[in-house]
This record gives sequence, structure tokens and C-alpha cells, in this order.
Amino acid sequence: MLQKQQMKKSVLPVKSIKGSGSQNLRKEDLENLLSYHFGYSGFRGKQLEAIDAVLSGKDCFCLMPTGGGKSLCYQIPAVAKSGIVLVICPLIALMENQVEFLRKKGISAEFLSSTLAADAKQKIHEDLNSGKPSVRLLYVTPELVATVGFMTKLKKLYERGLLSLVAVDEAHCISSWGHDFRPSYRKLSSLRIHLPEVPILALTATAASQVEKDVIESLCLRQPLVLRASFNRPNIFYEVRYKDLLDDSYADLSNLLKSNRNACSIIYCLERASCDDLSSYLSKNGISSAVYHAGLSSKLRTSVLGDWLSSKVQVVVATVAFGMGIDRKDVRIVCHFNIPKSMESFYQESGRAGRDRLSSRSILYYGLDDRKKMEFILRTATMKKRESSSPSSGLPEKSLAAFTQMVEYCEGSGCRRGKILQSFGEQVSTSLCQKSCDSCKQPSIVAQHLKDLEGKTYSQKAKIFPILTKSSTYISLEGQHTEFWNREDDDSFFEEEISDSGDEADISTNIVMSRMSTDATLDKKFEILQHAEEAYFQNIGQRKQDNSDKKTISDTLRNQVKMRFLNALNQAKERLRRLLLDFEACADFLEMECFKKYGKVGKTFYNSQVAATIRWLSHSSMEQIQDKFRDISAQTCSSSGRDKFSLDGDSHLIQEATTGKATDDQVQDNAFVDFPELVEMEGPGERIDLPPIPEMKGPGERIDLPPIPSFSEFVRKKGKEHSSGSAIVRTSDAGKHASKNKEKRIRLQ
Repeated sequence: MLQKQQMKKSVLPVKSIKGSGSQNLRKEDLENLLSYHFGYSGFRGKQLEAIDAVLSGKDCFCLMPTGGGKSLCYQIPAVAKSGIVLVICPLIALMENQVEFLRKKGISAEFLSSTLAADAKQKIHEDLNSGKPSVRLLYVTPELVATVGFMTKLKKLYERGLLSLVAVDEAHCISSWGHDFRPSYRKLSSLRIHLPEVPILALTATAASQVEKDVIESLCLRQPLVLRASFNRPNIFYEVRYKDLLDDSYADLSNLLKSNRNACSIIYCLERASCDDLSSYLSKNGISSAVYHAGLSSKLRTSVLGDWLSSKVQVVVATVAFGMGIDRKDVRIVCHFNIPKSMESFYQESGRAGRDRLSSRSILYYGLDDRKKMEFILRTATMKKRESSSPSSGLPEKSLAAFTQMVEYCEGSGCRRGKILQSFGEQVSTSLCQKSCDSCKQPSIVAQHLKDLEGKTYSQKAKIFPILTKSSTYISLEGQHTEFWNREDDDSFFEEEISDSGDEADISTNIVMSRMSTDATLDKKFEILQHAEEAYFQNIGQRKQDNSDKKTISDTLRNQVKMRFLNALNQAKERLRRLLLDFEACADFLEMECFKKYGKVGKTFYNSQVAATIRWLSHSSMEQIQDKFRDISAQTCSSSGRDKFSLDGDSHLIQEATTGKATDDQVQDNAFVDFPELVEMEGPGERIDLPPIPEMKGPGERIDLPPIPSFSEFVRKKGKEHSSGSAIVRTSDAGKHASKNKEKRIRLQ
């Protein structure tokens, strides 16, 4: 141990620096640091070049694949030279994970975020203000860097020569062309202005040429060393499975996970409700599974992450934010249960598999309905961006083009690995894949699947767009294919159940006539198309009405939800033992809360909110539940009376509290009761008569309201009030004058 400490001192130069100017360390010295602190025998890829660049004071843009070891590019400089390395990260979970990892390695690291306790923040700031701070790596969010107060602190550290490097992780977030743009990253351009001599290291795993250029310009990097590693992940097998060709996609995924025994896995879903449903299905089928998304409390998300990292849970079903910066190297399967929005997103998420370089799998479940959903989301976002951005920016079109790449990845033939690498501008040889994707390993099977999928696609279009698909030729004055209506109308089919209609037969009959010879008159052609269009829109209106009825939340469903809340409250009572509430009133209120929030949206969001509320009841403490319903009681008292949320059998406590007879334990046990009327007590032992509770009308009783006057009646009424008011004023004024004159006469006498 003593020998290791001596080695550490011999390879850890202590230099007083203010940015650049320090002499480069030898390769052997850096490898010794790597071995001592992190246990690796040598550097990989472009790591050493990036480390040499920042140690010599140069700016650097480093593009490495997911799992390529980007974090070592700033962690090694932190232990190789004196000073503080400032690391800017987009996610708090990423910062927490890396700080915990570094502390286990004996490296002093801290993070500042909104989740940190006030006393912990104070200790970090005190250390930064000290003469010789102990922290070597400080992780912060871009939002914190953008604040005036923190930038002032950074400038003071810089003036004292204590800042050695600024590392911007996930730098693609800077670019509006990137797949995960964050406006707060744009404000990082001020770093160069306030910290001119501190080298800046920009790191990312996904960046096309336009993103790379945008990052370099936004951070004002000065003649940076640009390092690009290959995006190829040879240990990952890429596969696409087609939902429309499977009897049950849930069962297929379950069988896949079971066949891989206890393999560590991540499953990505587009929606929270899908995460909940899929995880529940897997758990019922004997697979250790947990859910992770923003709908859960921070405490529960931390617990799920901890269980997964410690292998207590095999599978995490999550939304796409999960996994960024999480250092687990033995992930064997990454599954996308819905199509991602871009190749960049897909590459980064699938790249979380096999960071230990062992054989791993990326599986994408592709469905035509999923494609429509994502197209709808992107089209909606595109329309909003067009309203807010300049036409020349091209950003809305870029997002749709990026999604088209993903569709081609799923629906096109050819090597899947090659499509990934080509999307990032890499030249790919035909021998690169070595049968490490399903298309190269089983080309005939994939070709048959694509043929079957094409038939499914044609069938769906025949149901949705009969005007276009029932005809082999489209009428056009210019001799080209045209569409007779606005394509934006297609969005109305998002998440709809589309069934055949008898009108399609009439439409198809009319459309066949569109094959008439060119000798037919244009008027006849237009008449046929006009009839087809009218029938089409009439059919669409009926389908929309049917779909609206299916989305309506019925009274039966609402009553069932109330019973679910009532059961959840009873379970909470059994768990907490002392939970004194009017459960029926609380269940009614919770259901009404869900209905008011999502009643107009439809069943899907309503049911999702109900599930989230039940989860909250199953994990919340007594204090949290009491606080929740105390607030509800206070709101309800003003409109529906206090008796609805009173405690059954405990009304005697009100009288005993006023007379001082209630014991502290009784009040403690019934702390949920709130007595705003007892604030002004004259003294102990004196009873206060509370104001009577107004009798409220029941839900079904009719309330007689005063009639609303017409405008003319309102004007006449106001005129009378004004006249009477004026007469009163005049009478009062006359009385005052008479009184004053009388006083004057008395004085004169």
C-alpha cells in the first residue's frame, strides 16, 4: 500500500497553472494513473490523444461511440494536474452516478444540483472558497452555469488559477440540429468570454457533421483538435421484429427474455402507460421487471435504479431518458418496443448494451401503428416549429428526415449495421458486418418478412385511404400521381380503430371508372373524383364520431375507478394502521381529480393518471397522505361543508379540545382534524360556540338561482338606484347647510 502511495506521488505532478502552459506527461505516466485509479492496462481509441490535448491547454472536440470511455478523457486530467475540472452534464442522475463511482475510486468529486440538501451545498461552496479546495471534479448542470451567481464564482476560481479544464459532456445537446437539443446549452458560449485561457473539451457519442460544426462554433473552440472514432459496435447484434406479423408481441418479448435467462436488459417504450403495462405483463410471467419513468416519485426512481444496478431487478422498462451516463457494462439486451424518432437516438440507446465488449443484442419491435404515432408527433412538432422559427432554418424538415432514416432501417433491405454507420457519414465495406445483423445472417427470412409487411401496409392503406389504393392509376391533369385532399388529414387516424365500411364498395366501383380511356372528357373525370371525395369525407366523419364514442369515459368506468381508489385506501390503512379518513369521500375526490385533468382527452390518459395515483397511495407515508387530504379538505370545506371529510366517531374530540379535556395522545392520533374556528380561544375551559355549518344541496337536488335581468331592466334598476342615491345626497347636503346657518346665527347673537 505504501508503495502504491509513493507511485501515486511520483506520477502526480503538482503544477500551478492558469489554463495552459503545463508540460505534457509521458504516456507511461498517464498509463500508471489509469492503472492505479481505474484498473485499466491501457487507453482505448482516441482517449490518449484527447487527454494529451487538454493537458497541453488545447481545445478538443471528441466524438466517441457509446461505451467508448469518454469520461476518462477528463477524469485522468483531473488526477494528473492540480486544479478543478468542471464537468457540465445534462442529467442529474448521470452526475450522481459518476460522482459515486469516483468516490469509490478515492477521487474527490462533488456535484451541485437542485436535489442536493442546503447543508451539502454549503459545504461544497465553503470548500471552493478555501485556499486549497479538495475537490478535483465538480459536476454541474448547464442551467446552473448560466446563472450570474455561479458564473461569478467560476470567474473567481479562474482568477485564483484553480480551474484546469471545462468538460462539456453530451455536447450534441448544444446543437439545434442534434437529437436532444437543450436551449440552456446554448448559453455555454459565455464560458470562453469569462474563462479565456481554460481549455474546453466537448464530448459526444452521436454527432453528424452539421452537429459537430454547430458545437464547435457555439462553444467558441479555438482551433480545436477534432477526434472521431468509428461508430461501429462489432459486439452488438442488430435485429428488427415486426409486430404486425406476430400473434402477440408481449409474449414474443417475454419468450426472448426467458431464453436469455437472467440477462440484464433495458426495454424502451414511447409512453409511460406502455411501460406500466409491459412491465406488469413481464412480472406476471415470472420475469424480474421494474418501471422507470418521470411519472414516478424521485425516491421510487432512485430505488428502481439501485435495484437494477445491484442486479436485484433483471429488466427495466423505461422511457428514453433512462440509462444516459449509467455505468453498467454488462447490459446484454437493449430492446426498443416502439420505433425511435431518429437514428441518433436509436444508436445512443442501443449502444448501452455490451459496454464490456461482450456479445450483446439490439432488438427493435417495429409496428405500423407505432410509425403513425411517431409521424403524428413529429408533424405536430414541425407545425409548431414552423410558427416559431425562420423558414430558412430547416429544423422541422430535419426531424422528419431523421425519422425517415429509422423507417428505412426497419422497412428497407440490406445490412442494418451498414445503415447505422452510413447515417453518420462512415464509409462501409461489404465485409464489415460478418453476419452480425438479422438481414445479413438470414437474408431470405428477412426478405419474406418485408414482403409480408408490405402486404399489411397495403391492406391498411386500403382501409384508410380507399380513394388512393383501390385504383391502379391516379387521375392527374399533368399525367403524374396526385392526391385530392390535404395530407394533414391523415393525422386524424392517430390511435384510431379503423374498420371496414360498406361505403368502400361504392367508392371502389367509382374509382375503377377512373381507368377510362384518355378520350373521356375531363368533366366526366372530375365528376367521378368529386363523388369519390364526398363519399370519402362522409365516411371519415362517421369514423371520427365512432372513435369519439369509444374514447368517452363512461359512468360505469368512473364508478369502477372509485372502487379501485377505495380498495387502495383500505390497503394503505392496513399498511399504515392508523389512517383515519372518510375513504368514500377521498375516493370520490381522487376520481374527480383524474376526470377533471384528463376527462376531455380520453380513456388512455385517464387510466394512466388513475394508475399513477394508486401507485402513489401504495408508497406514500401517513404524513404525505394526511397532507394530501388536509389540503383537499380545506378546499372542499368552502364549497361542500366540513362534514364530508370529518372523522367517523371522533366528533367528541372537538368538544374535548375546546374544554381542554382531550389528551395529547388523542390529538396526536387525530392530527388530521383541522379546527380553523378554534383560533381565537378566550382561555382554557371556556367553550366556544362554532358557527353553524350551512346546509348544502345534494348532487342531485335542484338549486333555484335568481333570474338574470335583461339589459333594459338592468339599466332601469341602476337608474333608480342612482336617482334615489342622489336624492339622499341632496337631502343630506341640505341638512348640513341648515345646520351650519343655525350655528352662525347663534354666534351672531
